[in-house]
Amino acid sequence: MGGLSLLSLVYVALSYAAAAIFVGGLMRKLWGYAVTPNPLCIPTTPSPATKGGVVARLALNIVAFADLFKGNRWTWIGGYAFHVILIAVTVRHLRLFIYPVPPLLAEIQPLALLIAMLLPLPLVYLLARRKMVDRYAWISSPADYGVLILILLIALSGLGLKFVSHSDLVGIKHFLLGLLMFSPVDMPAHPAFIIHLTLVLMLAVYFPYSKLVHAGGVFFSPTRMMVDDPRERRHINPWAAK
Repeated sequence: MGGLSLLSLVYVALSYAAAAIFVGGLMRKLWGYAVTPNPLCIPTTPSPATKGGVVARLALNIVAFADLFKGNRWTWIGGYAFHVILIAVTVRHLRLFIYPVPPLLAEIQPLALLIAMLLPLPLVYLLARRKMVDRYAWISSPADYGVLILILLIALSGLGLKFVSHSDLVGIKHFLLGLLMFSPVDMPAHPAFIIHLTLVLMLAVYFPYSKLVHAGGVFFSPTRMMVDDPRERRHINPWAAK
C-alpha cells in the first residue's frame, strides 16, 4: 500500500474498519440472541402448532412480510416496496464486486437500474408516515428518523453519481475489487463517489447497533420461532427443574 495516495490510504483504512465493525458487531449481536435462554413457551397466539408450520410462516414473512400485511397494510406498502427495491440495488451493485460479470447478471442490469431508481420513494413515504401518523410519531425516536434519512442520502447520492456527476466506473470497480482481494489500489478522487462511499461506511458501522439488525434477529425471536403447543406438551422451565 506504499504507493497509495493519502486519500486512498484513509478510505482503505476506513473501509476495512467499517467492515470489521459491521461483521464483528453483527455476529456478536446474533450470538447474544442465540445463547440467551428462552425457558418459557411464549409464542404469539395463534401460532403454528408444528415445526413445519413455524418454518412455513417464517418463510412467508421473509418473502411477503405476511404479518406486517395483516397488521397494517399502509406500513406494509412502504416497507415491502423498500425491501424489494433494495434487492434490485444489491443486484445493481454486484457487478462492481465480480469479475468477469456473469452473463445473466449483465442481462438484468437495465431492469435492476429501473427498479433501483425508485428507492427514494418508499423512504420518503416511511419518513412522512412516521411524522404524520400520531401513533407512529409517538413511538419514533431520533434514531428511527436518522437511519431512514441516512439511507435516503445514500440513495440520492447514488442517483447523483449515476445521472448527474459521473465518475470513473472502471476506477471504482478496480478500487472495490482491490479492497475485496486485500490488494488496495488508488480510489477515484471524485467528490460524488467520496460522499456516497462515506455514507455507506457510516451505515455499515451503525447497522449492528440499530434496529436494522432485525434482518438477522428475526430468526431468533422466541415469540415467532416457538411452536404453539402448550396444551399438547408440558413445558418445564429448566431453571425450576434444578
